[in-house]
Amino acid sequence: MREILRQKVVDSLAWTPPRLTRRDVHVPDVPGRAVAVIGPRRAGKTTFLWQLLLERMARGTPRERLLYLSFEDERLAGIESSHLQTVVDEYYALHPGLRDQRRTTWFLDEIQAVPGWERFARRIMDSERIELFLSGSSARLLSREVATSMRGRAVEALVYPFSFREFLRHRGREPDRPARRLPKAGRSALQRDLQEYLQSGGFPEVQGLGARDRVDVLRGLVDVALLRDVIERHRVTHPVALRSMARHLLANAAGLFSVNRFYRDLRSQGIPVAKDTLHAYLAHLEDAFLVRSVPVAAASERRRMVNPRKVFPIDPGLLPVFDRTGRANLGHALETAVLLALDRRGAHVSYVRTRGGREVDFLARYPGEGLSLIQVCAQAEGEALERELRALQEAAREHPRATLHLITLEPGPVEVPAGVALHRAWEWLMDAPGA
Repeated sequence: MREILRQKVVDSLAWTPPRLTRRDVHVPDVPGRAVAVIGPRRAGKTTFLWQLLLERMARGTPRERLLYLSFEDERLAGIESSHLQTVVDEYYALHPGLRDQRRTTWFLDEIQAVPGWERFARRIMDSERIELFLSGSSARLLSREVATSMRGRAVEALVYPFSFREFLRHRGREPDRPARRLPKAGRSALQRDLQEYLQSGGFPEVQGLGARDRVDVLRGLVDVALLRDVIERHRVTHPVALRSMARHLLANAAGLFSVNRFYRDLRSQGIPVAKDTLHAYLAHLEDAFLVRSVPVAAASERRRMVNPRKVFPIDPGLLPVFDRTGRANLGHALETAVLLALDRRGAHVSYVRTRGGREVDFLARYPGEGLSLIQVCAQAEGEALERELRALQEAAREHPRATLHLITLEPGPVEVPAGVALHRAWEWLMDAPGA
């Protein structure tokens, strides 16, 4: 084991990662904390570690002060935390002048393969001048687990599938100026590209694939996440109920989900499962980064608990995979893309149910920047437009400090009331910070 680890350290310091599509991921800058890179399976966490390494090289950090190690290696079967000291010994044997003199940066990938890795990570952060980045399978390195295992010594960098801007960048079509300053041809191209993004989604692995292959890959990704990240990890005792819940949520994107109602549906089908178990399954699906749920906006914790939650897939490309209607629901796909863009901006997101029973898609609370009420619709025209605007205005009376926004694919020549900002979806997704 020592010889294998020694060789991996030597090989790592001689290796330069390939240049890949740059990701727009917020990395917390908190001194004394490790950064845990987390996110859905196949979203690009490993390549993001490579990006961080290359960025430090570009800023002038010498290559010998940057160590990337992947523990996804069959030769490391049976590795224990005690073996990890070999990495420290061998690294500083190669570069003794760095020890206690220069800060180095280590990227430890698939670290969950080493039992007891948490104690090693905390120790080297205390005893060595090491900036530490960690990543691994979402089954064993979830956000909650990192916070617990590292005892408050880690912050999180969340890697989603490609945003719309990253989708364009990956395909070599990212504009070189703000979307609102593009010529007519450029704006038309962005509108066309957004339609494609909402259909195919942002998982890097499916970019450029045909529809049939894309569906097969995404369905396989969900199956693996359900099996490894939920069923095996949490020792699920009712896999039929879990799979039924997952299919229901992914097939009804942006819909309201009530555990009580779903519980009654299962009972009517002869599937006995406790309500508390279903609540746990929903939490497990979120931990596995398969879905994202949004609570109702309410000051009362009880009201947030008893009201249905809006549930979205973690990527718009999952909608056509599980939708049973056979129709492309661009409105729900757009709503999913907007939610994920708000998450990337660091907003705290809920939805609004007014006293009059109207619904606004999102109430976004930005760190230090106030509130926004956001309504999302595919087409802004006719009765649908009037309904969306009435809901916004009614919600504004309950949230008077919030700015009002309507995001649509095709705004057309419409008028909106004073105080409501009308956004073309492609422009909002491109220009929103962090989107």
